[in-house]
Amino acid sequence: MSRRKCGTFLPCLLVLVLLGASCSSESEIPETEICGNGLCAAGESCETCPADCSCGILSASPPMGWNSWNRFACDIDEDLIRQTADAMVSSGLRDAGYEYLNLDDCWQSARAGDGTIIADPERFPSGIPALAKYVHDRGFKFGLYTCAGTLTCQERPGSYGYEELDARTYAAWGVDFVKVDWCFTDGLDSRERYTVMHDALERSGRPMVHSICNWGRASPWAWGAEAGQLWRTSGDITDLYLSMLLNMALAERWAAFAGPGHWNDPDMLEVGNGGMTDTQYRSHFSLWAMMAAPLIAGNDLREMSPETLEILTNREVIAVDQDPAGIQGVRIRQENGLQVWAKPLAGPGERAVLLFNPAFSGADAPMEVSWSELGLAPGEARVRDLWVRADLGNFRDRFRASVPPTDAVMVKIYGTEPVPPPGETALSDLAWKHAVSTGSAVMRDRSPDGGPITINGVSYEKGVGVRAASILLVHLGGRCSRFTAHAGVDDEVGDRGSVVFQVWADGVKMFDSGTMTGAMPARSVDLPLAGSQELKLYVDAAGDSIEGDHADWADARIVCGSGG
Repeated sequence: MSRRKCGTFLPCLLVLVLLGASCSSESEIPETEICGNGLCAAGESCETCPADCSCGILSASPPMGWNSWNRFACDIDEDLIRQTADAMVSSGLRDAGYEYLNLDDCWQSARAGDGTIIADPERFPSGIPALAKYVHDRGFKFGLYTCAGTLTCQERPGSYGYEELDARTYAAWGVDFVKVDWCFTDGLDSRERYTVMHDALERSGRPMVHSICNWGRASPWAWGAEAGQLWRTSGDITDLYLSMLLNMALAERWAAFAGPGHWNDPDMLEVGNGGMTDTQYRSHFSLWAMMAAPLIAGNDLREMSPETLEILTNREVIAVDQDPAGIQGVRIRQENGLQVWAKPLAGPGERAVLLFNPAFSGADAPMEVSWSELGLAPGEARVRDLWVRADLGNFRDRFRASVPPTDAVMVKIYGTEPVPPPGETALSDLAWKHAVSTGSAVMRDRSPDGGPITINGVSYEKGVGVRAASILLVHLGGRCSRFTAHAGVDDEVGDRGSVVFQVWADGVKMFDSGTMTGAMPARSVDLPLAGSQELKLYVDAAGDSIEGDHADWADARIVCGSGG
């Protein structure tokens, strides 16, 4: 099986000859669909045809589905896709939440005289519209691949200069997901080209998920939310345990940039392709779920072992990935190579925890997580094993498990959120439900680099120091009435840095600072919190480099009462 010549850390062969095929000058664009048929077609929108087109957040949860590349590379045709769609139904994948069926590279062969992209007539003699209909009729959404360059990675026609036409064509064909690669792009700017494609997809009139696949180059996490719904954070994954670990580590770094409608993508799943053990595949799936990563299967769904099917269809693990809070979990502790991961869930007091032993060999490792590490109140909490699918009982203050090499124990903890004390309290003195800062820890009463908090020459004894992007969640329990702080870029970076401070309460944005730099004084924040259950402090990188983005919530405080 050939691999791509670009976007991977492993060497691979160039495609030297484009597959020959006779091409018709006739385009494959069917007539516009009729409102009310369940498909959002070109010319329809959520305003003109709400029965077919949703006005909600596109990709509000991480996409789930299947992609042809990891197992089949260029060896694809319409029979394979039809059989895969049928297998997704019969295997239970559709009922488990897998939604997209995506063709990767090699489906296209040339362009017609008017520039319209043409599917390979030998591999797809019925045409893409007919194939999309077959997929839709089985309850799935349909995805295609293209490239931002002049050619795709396997030297088929790319979309450079044809973005508008391709977007209209995809919309007319019934495409729901477009993966855009980054081969043959010498001299091109990633952000500019992906924005061009984003805008073309927006103008097509059909909602299509835009998957940015530039392998983590040019910091797509900093601007990807404005140009698409997910972005790759690394080169191509391969069916090797070390490759999986590498892609995991590279995606984890940018956790604070992810959220509903904009996801970090560590690449597709390799589960079931044979290069790892079932134990390693289970760890692979667990890590992707903890990171709220897209769950895009890449194996042959027509021939799965019971173990592979069990991994891919574990609904309790999938529910962690798809949790509506949309928070990417992170490593909260690593000691002697042993990793403790945590992910806050939408339910009060609920946390997903992964105890992961990445070692290749050795004895089973004793591991534990404490409720205090998770921002939970001390005392008893119920623990459920998500792979065993069984309650383990109630545990006091901590949970312990023995974890074999390359294995992971994944549990859901049902604990109690601590409530803030009455009166005025510094945010740095409270338990935090979730705290993530890019490239450093979230600092209590210190700057991001560990010095005193200082903004524009003014020093503060209390506060929170972070590096953008950053997320801080605090449970309020409906008891608090006010939040105050002074927000600004810390003096330790001089006049560098550009960030945006935001305050959210129960999903409602209460404050947005606009872009702030190191040359600006702090902005005072004073906001009502009456009845709010959760406070979220977010610092964005302002769409550019994270260099110098050291931000302070100086003298951050909340005022609370004694009852909810």
